[in-house]
Amino acid sequence: MDPLVFITSLAREAGELLRERLAGPRDIVAKAKNDFVTDADRASEALIVERIRSAFPRAAILGEEGGAYPGDPAERFIVDPLDGTSNYAHRYPIFCVSIGYERDGEMVAGAIYAPMLDELFSAKRGHGAILNGAAIRVSDVKAVTDAMVCTGFIPMRYERNGKQFATLSRAAQAVRRDGSAALDLAHVAAGRFDAFWEWDLHAWDVAAGALIIEEAGGHVSAIEQADFGVADGSILATNGAVHEEMRSLLLS
Repeated sequence: MDPLVFITSLAREAGELLRERLAGPRDIVAKAKNDFVTDADRASEALIVERIRSAFPRAAILGEEGGAYPGDPAERFIVDPLDGTSNYAHRYPIFCVSIGYERDGEMVAGAIYAPMLDELFSAKRGHGAILNGAAIRVSDVKAVTDAMVCTGFIPMRYERNGKQFATLSRAAQAVRRDGSAALDLAHVAAGRFDAFWEWDLHAWDVAAGALIIEEAGGHVSAIEQADFGVADGSILATNGAVHEEMRSLLLS
């Protein structure tokens, strides 16, 4: 089975589960202050893991809620069953399902589905990026002063990003904080945001989105270094044209 076909179908199925549950009662558990898990997160991940185990029984899985599921490390799915849990818990419709497929340590396919927008972003390495069947490209904005950028941070750790948030608020045309890193990355790929940055992220937050941006013609790195890995913990994702200016502002 083509992994991209599989994960796009699976992301949509899990997203439909989230949409169906959105208006119902919530079972919300605090993992830590400002860090929640809901019954919907758990149900979405259970569905995704079950489908992966059936179609790719030897693959390893890394999920936000269940952690590492054992399997062949040469083939791994990286899963965020509900990115934007706080939004979801408040029925704010900015959230998504994110699934990345990694082979021999290289991300080769990614899918992000935003069920309340009915938008499915996907990419296969070397084949470009797609939104609902149509090719997408990053923006052609050349300078941060003309850019709409986006970020995220844990409220109780505002100081981690507070200085940079203020700097970009003064430098950019607009700054947003939407509360779903994976969906923010998809919006960079679609040219809606010109850049996104955040610290303290996990592989499941960025695996699919980073590939989709690269395949849409953008550029991805860690904030402090030129290279990028899904386990680096930070990300700077841009249209490419504003990348070095963004890095300079963030590290100033």
